[in-house]
Amino acid sequence: MSELDVETVEEIDAPTGVDAPDYVLYGGKGGVGKTTCAAATALASARDGTATLVVSTDPAHSLSDTLGTEIPAEPARIREDLPLYAAEIDPEAAVGEGPLGMDGDLGGLEQLLGGEDANPLAGSMPGSDEAAAMRLLLQYMDDDRFERVVVDTAPTGHTLRLLELPEAMDSMLGKLLTLKDRMSGMLEGLGGMFGDDADQEEMERDLQAMREQIEQLRAVLRDPEKTDFRVVMVPEELSVMESERLLDRLEAFGIPAGTLVVNRVLQDLDSVVDAELPGDYVGPNHDDCEFCARRWSVQQDALARSQDLFRGHEVRRVPLLAEEVQGEELLEVVAACLD
Repeated sequence: MSELDVETVEEIDAPTGVDAPDYVLYGGKGGVGKTTCAAATALASARDGTATLVVSTDPAHSLSDTLGTEIPAEPARIREDLPLYAAEIDPEAAVGEGPLGMDGDLGGLEQLLGGEDANPLAGSMPGSDEAAAMRLLLQYMDDDRFERVVVDTAPTGHTLRLLELPEAMDSMLGKLLTLKDRMSGMLEGLGGMFGDDADQEEMERDLQAMREQIEQLRAVLRDPEKTDFRVVMVPEELSVMESERLLDRLEAFGIPAGTLVVNRVLQDLDSVVDAELPGDYVGPNHDDCEFCARRWSVQQDALARSQDLFRGHEVRRVPLLAEEVQGEELLEVVAACLD
């Protein structure tokens, strides 16, 4: 087997500023590099004095590792020299706090349906962890401390479940009201055995509040002047297919995805970024390294099949780096590619 040949090329100018709206969300399949992109964008944004919050809703919580510092559950400034704030939301811990954090204990509904076994909403409500995270995210979006919010979202399936929650809320509310009407006579005859009107009204208000807050989030996501939903992928066939599905679903919800980020491309950094490169940067050698050449051929095939996917979007390529992207220096390299 041929050794992996590399070329040494030479210090990237730390990017300042980000050409992006107030909210930047990175989405896509798990493991494609959303956290890296979010951290890099937030760091670059904060460099020009823009108060920036980077927040992760991914239960994996790799933001701390990427930024090289402990990230709290609540937004806190993590750099003294830059207005950079960060938070890693723990969806499970957030469940149960407020309307968007309901844990499935819907008060009188469980009694109304005849106990936990009869209640389809008993236990953790579908999407409740994402809903709890989004409740906090909405709070951060309205926080005057931050001029820009950069979000490392959960993997694609979780994100789509979140976007579908308003329809689920409509269904829940409709079923609840219908059931209440049908059983109102029975409830009167049985006294307060199944909960009183006040309990049921509070439950309805919670569900309605949850729906309205998620609708508020969707309104923000649908406004391209406020939000850029950036889909991250890698140049592999499965990732391309996953990205196509995500873009289709986002389009169905009226959420524009302005940018596609192709991460871990086996290209020289200097072919992507017009800037001085780090002195210890090493890139692939397609001429003398058989592994590099074959892998690049596979990636080129995937990129060629992605042309329809790319059409109408800003496309950013981030080369595969020899080292794991952790710490400020390599995040600056990624930010330069995303700028």
